[in-house]
Amino acid sequence: MGEVQIRLQKINTDGDSAVLREEMQDDIRDNIQENMAEKQELQDSIRDNIRENEPEDQADESRKAAAGPDGTSTASESDSGAEPATETEEPDDDTLVAAMESILFAMGDAVPVNSIAAALGVSRERTLQAADALSERCRLRSSGVSLNWYEDSIQLSTKPELYDYLIRIASEPKKPKLTPTLLETLSIIAYRQPVTRMEVENIRGVNSDFAINRLVSYDLVQEVGRKEVPGRPLLFGTTQQFLRSFGIRSVEELPEPDSSHMESFREEAEEEVSSKLDI
Repeated sequence: MGEVQIRLQKINTDGDSAVLREEMQDDIRDNIQENMAEKQELQDSIRDNIRENEPEDQADESRKAAAGPDGTSTASESDSGAEPATETEEPDDDTLVAAMESILFAMGDAVPVNSIAAALGVSRERTLQAADALSERCRLRSSGVSLNWYEDSIQLSTKPELYDYLIRIASEPKKPKLTPTLLETLSIIAYRQPVTRMEVENIRGVNSDFAINRLVSYDLVQEVGRKEVPGRPLLFGTTQQFLRSFGIRSVEELPEPDSSHMESFREEAEEEVSSKLDI
């Protein structure tokens, strides 16, 4: 570094400062590289010392773990095949209910019970118990939400009696208008699902493309797969929105169909065809 200072002084007095500046930069660069090399050697030395001492430290820790509180060995207990105790603890009931409530609130949509159980890290049985406890809490008059079941999924939603307060701050949702044709098609799909478009048309006796597409746009009907027959036509079934709209937990709660209703559906479909063809 003394040589660098001498050159700095020469820059002020010597006319050829550009050459001296370049030489000074080279010296500084060399010093930096030397310092970096020394630093790397120091790091390598520290790393080697750690490697050398590591096996001995691990052996000491193993001996301490094998020794009992009085310094005696507990090898006989470990040799007996006893499994080490796990320290994982499941959350208490109050924490479980609160965590489930936060999950359902954050997700918004219905969440499968098995997914909630996996998120909480508990069994399905404890998850169902927590759901019952949360449902009881939601039944209190001071709660503004209710817990609803849709097949094997649950969802938090606003209580219907508080709807008037809700729409004062949120825009009123547009309700789909279900014409007799749409209701007829929806009923067939609900009771016969999964069902193909052709099977719906065979029951109604008319083309049902428009009705099915409109029900899909209303989120009341969805594609649920394909039928394993030549051509593999699409299969249709109802959605969770269908369950919400009709206030039921599953399609099993639908009322028993009356055979006379199916006959009336066919008659209405024939009238629809006649009106379109001006017969």
